[in-house]
Amino acid sequence: MILFPNAKINIGLNITERRPDGYHNLETIFYPVNIKDALEVVESDELTFTSSGLDIPGRAEDNLCVKGYHMLKKDFDIPPVSIHLHKNIPIGAGLGGGSADAAFFIRLMNEQFNLCISVDEMTGYARRLGADCAFFIENKPVFAFERGDEFETIKLDLSAYKIVLVMPDIHISTSEAFSGIKPTPVKDSLLELITEPITEWKKHIKNDFETSIFKNHIEIRGVKAALYEAGAIYASMSGSGASVFGIFDHTPDLGFLETDNEVFYL
Repeated sequence: MILFPNAKINIGLNITERRPDGYHNLETIFYPVNIKDALEVVESDELTFTSSGLDIPGRAEDNLCVKGYHMLKKDFDIPPVSIHLHKNIPIGAGLGGGSADAAFFIRLMNEQFNLCISVDEMTGYARRLGADCAFFIENKPVFAFERGDEFETIKLDLSAYKIVLVMPDIHISTSEAFSGIKPTPVKDSLLELITEPITEWKKHIKNDFETSIFKNHIEIRGVKAALYEAGAIYASMSGSGASVFGIFDHTPDLGFLETDNEVFYL
């Protein structure tokens, strides 16, 4: 069986406080976008993991799909499987690709082996693998809060707009992204700000990671500026970067960005 895990973008991201467990509370809007990996699982004599496409750093046994298998194996009598992941979603981009793969793996296993796991239960399993993994179980726009793993469904439809995603040849690690963060309580929650007309988002909706990352990586800052110069209604870095997206009311000509960056027209 094959599923196609998709990416997400963050519209706004506020780091509000440091938690006693060492993590951070935040608020953001998760919005699914049409950049996809391909995930195949077939029954096998032994558990294996292979990949193609973009190079996936780290050991195979540390991949979230493999961890997801071992997690499910504790609760269900599932056979060994062969997992193949074709990686297309850029890594270290703030797009949640690894989290999407993990969540879609749970969904795929549930369907392929008739595990009868409810949506709420799948969300619980996904949450154990990573903070934003749970989003991809239902995979629809949400206001995310606490660690980014608690959700409130919102009505947000950007299908009338053109979303362009630009991926510079830069990898931002989670540790680098958080090293420059100073948690600050918000005055106006994204839950309210996202209901404003999209033409107002530029004035009020921000990504807290941009301040330090733009200081250290002027190329990423330049991409955001270029998107606004090309006519974006709203532009922002997604998550902890390095990808930057722009929302347009037309299809822009961004050929000048394609020389040094990967550009996706969504």
